[in-house]
Amino acid sequence: MSEPIIRVEDFTTGYGGKILLKDIAFTVERGEVFVILGGSGSGKSTLLKHMIGLYEPMSGKIVIDGDDIVTADGDARRAILKKIGVMYQSGALFGSMTLLENVRLPLEEYTSLDDEAMDLLARMKLKLVGLESFTGHMPSEISGGMQKRAAIARAMALDPTILFLDEPSAGLDPITSAELDQLVLRLARSLHITFVIVTHELASIYAVADRVIMLDKRTMGIIAEGDPKVLRDTSDNPWVRQFFRREATAEAA
Repeated sequence: MSEPIIRVEDFTTGYGGKILLKDIAFTVERGEVFVILGGSGSGKSTLLKHMIGLYEPMSGKIVIDGDDIVTADGDARRAILKKIGVMYQSGALFGSMTLLENVRLPLEEYTSLDDEAMDLLARMKLKLVGLESFTGHMPSEISGGMQKRAAIARAMALDPTILFLDEPSAGLDPITSAELDQLVLRLARSLHITFVIVTHELASIYAVADRVIMLDKRTMGIIAEGDPKVLRDTSDNPWVRQFFRREATAEAA
């Protein structure tokens, strides 16, 4: 079996001296769709932001394709960042730029390609997400689901080996969310991209996840790991079963 593309080891983080996640460890295999889930305040998005290098943990390692993003700096850090793409929850497209110009941005930052080559690559990425007819549109002129797709196209601009998606289904209707799930699966299978997704949308979890970890704010750690359908049916943790079966707690009933 090949080396995992991501290894998180002895990871601890928090704010203002308060621990949020303590001594957690997990791996992500190459080419899998890996989902981070948990209740509100469990640290899902915080963990993702550490994995993409925005935050520094109190302790531990986050090894991306053989290199620790926690300790890397300078050219070594830039080399790691070129291997990853990120789609933020809102899409985070620049409203004053067309879709083509948005997708071109990473190419302008990280490559020395000429304008024609950057335009060609940006059009190719937009075609991959079904937006080849909307290159000249502004973000305000397209739907929320299309904005998410454009953000994925931008995240793929540098041909990353890993794509991180933060709450991709947030704000989308069920049909548009299902279409986005299918796009993720198609990209994962056809381009062999590894996906790390933060979400609590059960339909999406069951549709796309090869494997999940569930964070819990009470234990400050991982309380479940594996196939979501198996966890739903066989977990001996009542909270895990409630989450996957969308059942209210006794206190809320």
